[in-house]
Amino acid sequence: MSAKRPGSEAQRLRAAEAALGEVKAGMKLGLGSGRTAEKFVRLLGDRVRSGLDIVGVPTSERTARRAESEKIPLTTLDLSPVLDLTVDGADEIGPGLVLVKGGGGALLREKIVAAASRRMLVAADESKLVEVIGAFPLPIEVVPFGLGATRGAIEETARGLGLTGPLSLRLEGARPFVTDGGHHILDASFGRIPDPATLAATLCLIPGVVEHGLFIGLASAAVIGRDERVEWLVP
Repeated sequence: MSAKRPGSEAQRLRAAEAALGEVKAGMKLGLGSGRTAEKFVRLLGDRVRSGLDIVGVPTSERTARRAESEKIPLTTLDLSPVLDLTVDGADEIGPGLVLVKGGGGALLREKIVAAASRRMLVAADESKLVEVIGAFPLPIEVVPFGLGATRGAIEETARGLGLTGPLSLRLEGARPFVTDGGHHILDASFGRIPDPATLAATLCLIPGVVEHGLFIGLASAAVIGRDERVEWLVP
């Protein structure tokens, strides 16, 4: 089997442009993270400076800085608890629009924003499409306290579901990576996750696990950038 071709900047831009077509005046928007989402924010900034009236809720501090540099007005979920649309990326997109997210470390805020939205639109290049999720290591956000015990519980849970592969503490240089919420991330290299719903439900029961990067039942649609066109997917 030939190796999957990596996505291109042109594909990501094509997906971001198609996502922008879903934005209407007066919307409250969730602003996602990642390379395609950053392109969307840049394009959105052009529209805002041309007079488009919207307000955004960023899913990460990085996205907030990007949006502010683009002069996009921002709010919070405290002030706007229901959003019209969130546009975000994904690290993997599986059947039924089951997603793996969190490669950038913003999975907790991304999931909160997605859940507060009437619609979540995933914008990505074609390399993100997979037949079975799990090749991309699954991010699991955990509290620093009791990390060893939490890690052991995750490993035991995974074994019970027939999942093998190492859990690696994400580092930033020589130190543990710290999320915007002050937590750490364990990246689980399971290789294949044939039953993501069961894994998601089980991980949520482990004390010390804050959130995981499985997004199930949240995406309303996905727009996939290809070389000459975009492809729209629904669950």
